[in-house]
Amino acid sequence: MALEFIGKDDTSKNQGSPAVFVDRATGELVFQGWTETDMAVLAEISSYSRTAANESSVRVPARMKPAILKALEALDGETAD
Repeated sequence: MALEFIGKDDTSKNQGSPAVFVDRATGELVFQGWTETDMAVLAEISSYSRTAANESSVRVPARMKPAILKALEALDGETAD
């Protein structure tokens, strides 16, 4: 699997997260962000959608919208094999 780096939050220190990647083999987006640990937030998420053992909730700031849109546009019209 080879991820295509799309962009990161330029305000993050030490060149860290959050970041957005595209997995062209699966047609999926991959987000690197801050792991959500607030129990109230996790409970609210669970009230809408159960979190499976292999899932996690990640935060990315709204200022990442351009990178997220760019990632979606990179996959526009592609289908997973």
